[in-house]
This record gives sequence, C-alpha cells and structure tokens, in this order.
Amino acid sequence: MRWGGRYDYDGYTAWPMYVPVAQRRAQARREVEKLRKNGQAVEPVEIQGRTIAHSFWGKGWCTHLESFGDYANRLPRGRSYVRNGSVCHLAIAKGKVEAMVSGSRLYRVAVDITPLTKGRWLALKQRCTGKIGSLIELLQGRLSGEIMQAVTDREQGLFPLPGEIRYTCNCPDWARMCKHIAAVMYGIGARLDTRPELLFLLRGVDHEELIAAPAAAETIAGTGSRRARRRTLSGAELERVFGVELDTVPEPTAGAGAGVSAPVPDKRAAKPTTPRARSRERPAKKSALFKPTARSVARLRRRLRMSRAEFARVVGVSPATVANWEKARGAIRPHAGGLAGLRRLAGAGG
Repeated sequence: MRWGGRYDYDGYTAWPMYVPVAQRRAQARREVEKLRKNGQAVEPVEIQGRTIAHSFWGKGWCTHLESFGDYANRLPRGRSYVRNGSVCHLAIAKGKVEAMVSGSRLYRVAVDITPLTKGRWLALKQRCTGKIGSLIELLQGRLSGEIMQAVTDREQGLFPLPGEIRYTCNCPDWARMCKHIAAVMYGIGARLDTRPELLFLLRGVDHEELIAAPAAAETIAGTGSRRARRRTLSGAELERVFGVELDTVPEPTAGAGAGVSAPVPDKRAAKPTTPRARSRERPAKKSALFKPTARSVARLRRRLRMSRAEFARVVGVSPATVANWEKARGAIRPHAGGLAGLRRLAGAGG
C-alpha cells in the first residue's frame, strides 16, 4: 500500500496517500467481486448521476441529517465517496447498519440506531391513523402535507436524532465522523429510495401499523356521534364484516330449570322426504363476489348511508382513495387490504 502525507514521531504516516477517483472506483469493483467470489452477499450502493436521493424517504433522511449543524459540517466529506461507488456493501437491519467502504483499502463501518421509543411511535400512529390510504401510498411517499410533517418532524418524527446514532470505522482517520462513515450515512438515504420500508425496520417499528384503522369498528358498531348510531349493524352483520364469531346465548333445553318449557317440535321436520322431494331441494345460492368498480363502490357506500370519510375508515383506506375509486372509469384495482374491506362491507350490506 502506498502511504504519504506527514510523518509523526515514530516514523509512521498519519494518513494514507490520496487515491484518485478512477482508481478508487476500479478498486471498489474489485473488492465487490472478491467478496462475491467468497460467497458473501454484497449490497453495493449505486448512484446514478450526482443526485444521491430522489424519493420522499431518501431525501427526507439526507435533509434531516444535514439539518443538524455538527453533521452538516462532516457529511460533505462522504458525498464524493458515495457518488463514485465506494460504498461496496450496505446492509440495514433492526437498529443497525453494516457497511464496507473502499478507500485506500476496504474499511468496515458500523452504525447503530436507537429504536423508536414506544411513546413516540404511539403518538406518531395517532397522528396518522385513518389518514394514509395504503401501504403503496406510504412507501411511495404519496402523503398529505399533514402526514409528511408528522413523519419528518425534526424531534418527534421517524428519523433519528444525533444522540440516537452511534458509528465506528476501522480507518486511521481520527475524526469523529470520517468520510467513510459520512458516505454510509448518505448511502442509507440512497437505499431508502428503493426500499423505504427499511427505515421502519431500522427504527424497530412495523410500518403496517400506520395503515391500521381502529376507528373502523366504532364506525360500523355505531358508537360515537348520533349520526353514527343510526347506522348500527346487527351482530350477524358485524360477524360478516370483521370475520369473527360473536358470543351468542345458547338455546334453552328441556330440564334446564324450573319454568323453562321445552321447545315444541316441528311436525314438518319429522316428515320423511321422498327421493323426488329431495331432488327438488336446492342448495342455498352463494352470494356473488363483490367486483369493485366506480359504480359498485359508490352504490355500496350509499346503501350503507356512509360518508366517504366513514366508508374509508371501515375499508382501511383514505377518503381521497375512495373519491378516486368513485371517479374512476370501469374496474378499479384496490390493494389487497382495501379489496378485503370492500368485500366484507358488501357482505354486511346485503
């Protein structure tokens, strides 16, 4: 290895000689191929052009880190490294990031992120409940201004604070945040461009909890406002909507207690059936599976006498999604959760 720069008292160099960008890129490619040949799963960070992150989540991560003065002074050291492909490997797991960065040699970087506290996550869920239409909308960052502000809040959002981030690198640079760590921090933002769900994994929370609609049960059961109580569904309808069995009172039987009369037998049930009579019996007709179209969704909502907001909470989508469904032409293609919610409502609505 070539070394340069100043020498300290014992004759060793304080830092390695500068390696040109082209040489560093070629070295990074060789290191990646070497790791793959050794059977290691490698996930390099590849940047197209000069823009490191393009999506809501990727940009949000980078912007959040740059908003802190200490980081803003140190992060620029890693921009060129991540742009030229020096981050050979970056793997995100719960509460940690493991990476390898090619410089004068291959350096190992570890970043530990404190999981989101339960109280902070609960507060965030309460702000988002019923306001995110689907997982697709969440992961693609197609959120309302209110939800964007909630998840990117500098102090109470999803992104970690400086005190929640710890990092190490085995390079000889004594700086608190070396250029290899800075490159990894930007590399995380680039990775969130394609896999935004990793942010929730990193913070130790389940992103699907932001889509849950706990208000759906109240809307169906008719609790809350007087207007909602007028729309109360029966127990059987609740069972069909939520797919659960409600406790029922067992039928009384003879001898169960004083004053309890035995049920009168049905004489018609005792009559034997002939083969001809049995042939005339027909099985109960199964209800047709609900096919979501703009017209069928609007008709279902009107039949249940629900506003778009109430209908959306029950189905598990946003009111905007319901509005888009009803304005669509022909068949619509809701996500799996939305489709299941529509079919449950269609069964309950009769």
